[in-house]
Amino acid sequence: MIKVCGMREAENIREVEALGIDLMGFIFWPKSSRFVAEPPAYLPTRCKRVGVFVDENIETVKRIADEYALDYIQLHGHESPDYCAQLQGMHLIKAISVSGLDDIAAYKTYEGLVDYFLFDTKCPSVGGSGQQFDWTFLSAYDGDTPFLLSGGIGLNDAERVKAFHHPKCIGIDLNSRFELAPGLKDVSALRQFINELNR
Repeated sequence: MIKVCGMREAENIREVEALGIDLMGFIFWPKSSRFVAEPPAYLPTRCKRVGVFVDENIETVKRIADEYALDYIQLHGHESPDYCAQLQGMHLIKAISVSGLDDIAAYKTYEGLVDYFLFDTKCPSVGGSGQQFDWTFLSAYDGDTPFLLSGGIGLNDAERVKAFHHPKCIGIDLNSRFELAPGLKDVSALRQFINELNR
């Protein structure tokens, strides 16, 4: 599965969707440079829509999920297992921020509450740093929930992604390393990367 996150511009959304990706992420955290303040003139219909939230009020999450017809809710803050339980009935992705081996174990309190985990690089902001964590840390992940690999994956990482193997890894998340500006993706770079990935 390929997820492209941090989308905002209607024509860019159309072009990226046409690459055949599986998931497209829209960030609803006001402090993000990729914040979606109002609905774009076009939203994807061929790939799944993911709304990214950071410690947001649950009622706000539900309202936006309805307004944007979101297929998945990605929780990228310090949301508790109880918070996730209150969103049952929705498809959830819980981000786990990683800077060391010990961070992987954070998944355990969310097991059974979410559809996927997303392992991302721990950084001062919330995601989108362009930095990678050491993927070998994921050998410590022995949960049952499938996960997406995230954190600074760029154009030159196709071979590295292909060489990475974990029985629960079902896909990757792409964002800042494929941007021309915050919220605007380089379609040709994404196309090249996806072609290399599929070789």
